[in-house]
Amino acid sequence: MEFSKNTKIGEILEKAPEKAEILLQAGMHCLGCPASQEETLEEACAVHGIDVEVLVAELNK
Repeated sequence: MEFSKNTKIGEILEKAPEKAEILLQAGMHCLGCPASQEETLEEACAVHGIDVEVLVAELNK
């Protein structure tokens, strides 16, 4: 799966659950929150002060 800033958190957790560790290490500790499931990576990064481009690159490694 190729990730982009428009990929939803819920989609990542559903299709690539092994990537949850990367999100947690980046500071996204609200992965279990129902609201986060519909957020895009870009939206979640904005809330948490994370550079979305860096996170997308890490997820796509």
